Amino acid sequence: MRKLSLLLLVCMASMLAFGQTESAAQPDDRSSNRSAPAMLGIYWAKGFQPLNGSKNNPDLTFRHGEIMPTASVHAIFWGPSWADPVFDGDKITGLETFYLGFGGSGYAHASDEYTGTNGQVTSAVAYTGYTKDGTTAIDGGNTAAILAEVCKVIGSGAVHNGFYPVYVDLPRGTNRYCGYHSAGTCNGVIVQFAYIWNLDGDVCGDPNDTSGRHSQGLASLANVSAHEFSEARTDPWNGGWRNPQNYENGDLCGSPAPIPHAFVTFSNGSMWKLQAEWSNHAYDTNTGYPNALGGQYGCIDN
Repeated sequence: MRKLSLLLLVCMASMLAFGQTESAAQPDDRSSNRSAPAMLGIYWAKGFQPLNGSKNNPDLTFRHGEIMPTASVHAIFWGPSWADPVFDGDKITGLETFYLGFGGSGYAHASDEYTGTNGQVTSAVAYTGYTKDGTTAIDGGNTAAILAEVCKVIGSGAVHNGFYPVYVDLPRGTNRYCGYHSAGTCNGVIVQFAYIWNLDGDVCGDPNDTSGRHSQGLASLANVSAHEFSEARTDPWNGGWRNPQNYENGDLCGSPAPIPHAFVTFSNGSMWKLQAEWSNHAYDTNTGYPNALGGQYGCIDN
């Protein structure tokens, strides 16, 4: 999908504990919101994604920047509803299981072929826990506010290979996307973050998991998370891998017709129904699954 050029935002954040904590702090007034970072890798709702089918070579090309050789994930659950066990259900515990098993999985290895100026993408992913922030969440269209929330929560704990997905308790409503990833700076450290709506009862990102292993809301959050996390690892701040139409590896195999061909087993034994991710090697060797942009083979999930 098309992306605006990335503008880095400098955010000074108050220091908070980095781990499984709960926060009721207000946004840091010292944050400097000079310009909003662009939404990258947007997972569009079906029928809204501005993708145009093409028979041209869809392979991703290197834009001469960094990738994420390893990733350190810290999740943020933003909004007062996360304190309600009925609303939460299996979502927080389920996403913990998701990230704990992502590293070392065949699904993570599906992105290993991509390299950058700082090395090669690997399946090395560490999950460091989560933070609940019970303050009122903000609509995802304000990316500067989302970055400010991330900086507030992680404070001086920001790491360059950090990925900070923000899960809000707000329904998507009329917004045309399920989630996105972007990047910015916290205390001078470039970090990756994502924003994902509450998808309970929403078709957006729903992989139609009827196994009974997960609630519909959790299954959708995991599917959209896989999309955004895979894109952040291969194209973290607009210098990694995209094709001539600026689509990332998740875009080429994602909505408007996600391709969750089978359940993927993670390294901790958990199973998830996820969209596949684009592989240049699979396309070049005519292997993998076909995508929705013209039936081009090259989507893999292992």
